[in-house]
Amino acid sequence: MTDVAHETAATGREEAVFDRIEAFRRRRPRLLDDVVTLAHGAGGKASAALLDAVFLPALASGDAGLQTDAAVVALPSGERLAFSTDSFVVKPLRFPGGSVGRLAVHGTVNDLAMMGARPIALSAAFVLEEGFSIETLREIVADMAIAAAEVGVQIVTGDTKVVNHGAADGVYISTSGIGLIPSGRAFSAERVSVGDAVIVSGTIADHGMAVMLARGDLMLESDIASDSAPLYDLMERLSAAAPSTRWLRDATRGGVGTVCNELARDSNLTVVLDETALPVRPAVAAACELLGIDPLYVANEGKFIAVVAPDEAAAALTALRGHHLGVDAVQIGEIRSDPPGIVVLRTQLGGTRIVDMLVGDPLPRIC
Repeated sequence: MTDVAHETAATGREEAVFDRIEAFRRRRPRLLDDVVTLAHGAGGKASAALLDAVFLPALASGDAGLQTDAAVVALPSGERLAFSTDSFVVKPLRFPGGSVGRLAVHGTVNDLAMMGARPIALSAAFVLEEGFSIETLREIVADMAIAAAEVGVQIVTGDTKVVNHGAADGVYISTSGIGLIPSGRAFSAERVSVGDAVIVSGTIADHGMAVMLARGDLMLESDIASDSAPLYDLMERLSAAAPSTRWLRDATRGGVGTVCNELARDSNLTVVLDETALPVRPAVAAACELLGIDPLYVANEGKFIAVVAPDEAAAALTALRGHHLGVDAVQIGEIRSDPPGIVVLRTQLGGTRIVDMLVGDPLPRIC
């Protein structure tokens, strides 16, 4: 074969690869189900399809293209509030490293922090099942009070409903929160640029595996504990050290893999991750391997992904590692321009693979 023929064949293969990548990038989740399944609550493709097909068409106002952890509300005074709401249905209610009560506070406070906001106040609503232990309820509420005090935020309003026995699983908690965003601070995928560094604030997959093993269904013993923690102080430390921080997101449902897909989609850039850099504790990695679960898709409740300017990455890591919640912070990737809108993982073997959003529900009821 002539050199020209070789070049033509190579060009054809490259075009075919890019065509497949472009088709993958443009493929959006579609709602094909007639009933709600557990996968619709897992934070992956099914959740995105439900959101796009049911909730956004009916309820969204303004630009619904960028989906963030909290809404930003501009006040007549010129100040900006972050407003977030969430529900918590974890099973079991207590697990190593946390409880549904602590999780309810941390989850909402962290959503506010990911918008750069200082938490001001929370609400809490409880759905209680008839026959639920009053003593257990006292413990859960005490956990919430302690968690709120640790952050310096008050739970100022709430509601309680009781349903028939069997109509709930003990207790469901919904929390909402408001926070104040400092003037000049804005974290958004629109600010992400080619060459930016992708940082994770610590080890991944701790929470999901802690909850999974705490259920006792697998007869496995481990010292894995949830990472449930408030991230406001860590966010402020990062902002001071890296004032050009572009984007933040806590990697909860769907894990790091799904969150990075949301970043790639909203920025229309490529997120390139390095598999050898991903921080996973040995016990967590062993449990994931045993269960056939990719730690990239396991939920975290005390870790965030940050995109920072390349010249501020070293300062950002130093600042995070100086806080007890960020000692394992590490750069796990970078932002590139091509192919846009996808996440690529550089594997330990030297190859690459596309990282899709979470499909299905490998770990139900973890937050």
